[in-house]
Amino acid sequence: MSGVIVTGPPKADPEHVEAIARFGVATVHEAMGRAGLLGTRLRPVQQETRVAGTAVTVLCWPGDNLMIHAAVEQCGEGDILVVTTTSPSTDGMFGELFATALKRRGVRGLVIDAGVRDTAELRAMGFPVWAAAVSAQGTVKATPGSVNVPVVIGGRVIRPGDVILADDGVVVVPRERARRAAEASEAREKNEAAARAAFLEGQLGLDRYGLRDTLTRLGVTWQPYDTHASSRDAAERDGAGS
Repeated sequence: MSGVIVTGPPKADPEHVEAIARFGVATVHEAMGRAGLLGTRLRPVQQETRVAGTAVTVLCWPGDNLMIHAAVEQCGEGDILVVTTTSPSTDGMFGELFATALKRRGVRGLVIDAGVRDTAELRAMGFPVWAAAVSAQGTVKATPGSVNVPVVIGGRVIRPGDVILADDGVVVVPRERARRAAEASEAREKNEAAARAAFLEGQLGLDRYGLRDTLTRLGVTWQPYDTHASSRDAAERDGAGS
C-alpha cells in the first residue's frame, strides 16, 4: 500500500460553516433530504457538545496511527480531523497527546471510525471526540496511508474541506452545498419553532401534519374499547372452533 499527503485542498466557506454550526445534526440531516449522516457507530466521548468545521481526512491501516501524525501538520484553525481505516479496527489510535497537538493548532474536534483512549483526559481538556470504540489497545507507526483524500464512513463519502457537524451524531455536508444546507436548515428550524408553539397550545401532530388522513388511507381505524373487545372476543371464539 502506498500513500499520499494532499496539501491545500479547497474548503467550505467559513461563513457557511458557522451558519451550519447554529443547527443540530438532526436538523441539517433532515434539511438535506435525510442525507449525510455517518451511521450509528460513532458516539460522543463527551456530552452536550456541538462542533462544526472543515474536514481533514485520514486513511490509516488498522492498528496503525502513523498517518494521524502526518495529518496533524495539515490541520489548522477551524478544522475537524476525520479518521478511518482500510478495514474495521477498534484499537485506541488516538489519545490525549494527539488532542494536545491538535488543540494547539485550532482544530475543533475528532471524528474517528476506530478507537480512542484517554477519555477522561480528553473530556477534561475539552477536546470533542466522536468515536466508534473506546480501547486502551496500543498501535504501531509502520504502514503508509493517505491524508486529505476522500474517505468513507457509514456509507458516506467525506472529502477534505467538506463540512462536518457533530453532536448526538455526525453529518457531512459537501462543501459546495454548505450554503444551501444552511438555508434549508434555517427554514426547517422556523417550521419547527412554529410547530413547537402549536404543541404548547395543545395541538396534536396528528392534526398539524394531516396524519389522520394518512392513517385512514393506510386502513387504520378508531374503535371504542367495547366494540374492539367484542370483535376480539368473537375472533378468538372463531379461532378456537376451527
